[in-house]
Amino acid sequence: MIDENLARLRAHRNNMHRYRSLLATQLSDLERAYIERRLSEEKASIEALSQAAFPFSLPLRHATAETGQQDLHI
Repeated sequence: MIDENLARLRAHRNNMHRYRSLLATQLSDLERAYIERRLSEEKASIEALSQAAFPFSLPLRHATAETGQQDLHI
């Protein structure tokens, strides 16, 4: 079960990478909107799958832009 979830997470991550690469190219407004929507959907899928598969996850650390130090965001 964990292997299947990790494979799904990897697939979503790969899709997001591909969509970000496409956003760096020259696109029409319609194409850009579609890719941004798909990117948002992939991100939501990753978050939902991560929460379902690993509900015991720890808070993420994010570096603040002003200080460069890491703060916990819960």
